[in-house]
Amino acid sequence: MLNLFKKLSLRPDNFPKHIAVIMDGNGRWAQKRQLPRSLGHAKGLDSVQKIIQYAHEFKIQCLTLYAFSTENSGRPKKEISDLTILFDKTITEESEKIFANNIKITILGDISFFPDNLQKKIQDLLTKTKKNNGLSLNIALNYGGRSEIVRSVNKALSKKKLPKITEKDIERNLDTKDLPGVDLLIRTGGEKRLSNFLIWQLAYSELYFEKCLWPDFNKNNFINALLFYQSRNRRFGKLNN
Repeated sequence: MLNLFKKLSLRPDNFPKHIAVIMDGNGRWAQKRQLPRSLGHAKGLDSVQKIIQYAHEFKIQCLTLYAFSTENSGRPKKEISDLTILFDKTITEESEKIFANNIKITILGDISFFPDNLQKKIQDLLTKTKKNNGLSLNIALNYGGRSEIVRSVNKALSKKKLPKITEKDIERNLDTKDLPGVDLLIRTGGEKRLSNFLIWQLAYSELYFEKCLWPDFNKNNFINALLFYQSRNRRFGKLNN
């Protein structure tokens, strides 16, 4: 009943077009239950499936999920191996469903970090969904905001030898160059920082920090984030009319 009441309070004409999510808390969720961290990451996949469903329901155009950061590469080899196996398994099990639901997949970051067989699976998925025009689901893998900006500047310099680089030059060479700006960032797990995620793109995003750990994220949490977004007065540095 609470979900329904909150849902009815939402204004359909003011939903964010692009939501980005820092999915924090898988490891802590597992540790609280004295389970291996790998089971926390596996449980987090349930919340990934849920938020994709919510995005469909509320007609969100773009959803960007922070799955693996450049800093995560410094975690224990066992955890990285478990995550790699989980990514591979997920693509195998979910690719047909992704295609059937007209979802377009985009990868942000440098996937050369991962084994060749996983890279091939990722590339095949990108090719298979390239012409889909439903939800744009963007997965950040081995992604870092600073690294992305450096890569963008180097791409811009290689394309046009200019005495200076403009903001437009950087924007058109970012991993997100074909995506609308991020309207709303959701971070779970109680932390209040960006963790090197989309630091260029989040310049004027609304930031919503949720205490619940990612595996516990549910529809009520999602609706609360939308209500928060709709409560904001987005001026982009200007004055109200």
